[in-house]
Amino acid sequence: MPAPRKYPQELRDRSIRLVLEALREDQALSVNQAVIRIGQRVGVNPDTLRGWVKQSRIDAGDVPGTTTGDAASQSVGAGGA
Repeated sequence: MPAPRKYPQELRDRSIRLVLEALREDQALSVNQAVIRIGQRVGVNPDTLRGWVKQSRIDAGDVPGTTTGDAASQSVGAGGA
């Protein structure tokens, strides 16, 4: 059984959306600068928010990596062994 999440899903979604909007609006802004700025506003640790944004971009197909769905199916397959 996974550990309970510290942050509600609504906060995660809103925080990710704010970071992605900030990056679109200011092309000179780095991901690090955006997650620090938004993280302070919404009360989320910047490192945590950076991970959420990274995974969101992977899930959207913007950057390469293992999607959330692929990771879940791999863990289900590994658990059945």
